[in-house]
Amino acid sequence: MKFRVTPLNIVSSIAFAFLMVSLFQTRSGNQPFDMSGFYKLILGCLVLVTFITDLIFRFTLKSLKRIWIIESVFILITVILMVILQKVA
Repeated sequence: MKFRVTPLNIVSSIAFAFLMVSLFQTRSGNQPFDMSGFYKLILGCLVLVTFITDLIFRFTLKSLKRIWIIESVFILITVILMVILQKVA
């Protein structure tokens, strides 16, 4: 199986790295970010969902160009919805 880099693959890798850093960081007074256990759980679910969604797009779409277009639009719509929900709540 050939490895193809996709936008959701990049997002899930960044989120996974952020999750690992937040899990293994030491407790000190000046931290650049401090996440509670609930936010770590949400981030873990985000990694799982992006990984599964990436697999679904890979199996349904065969062209790498189409995968990049569809996944980029998917990420853009997700970010827009998150910003809208953050402004409403």
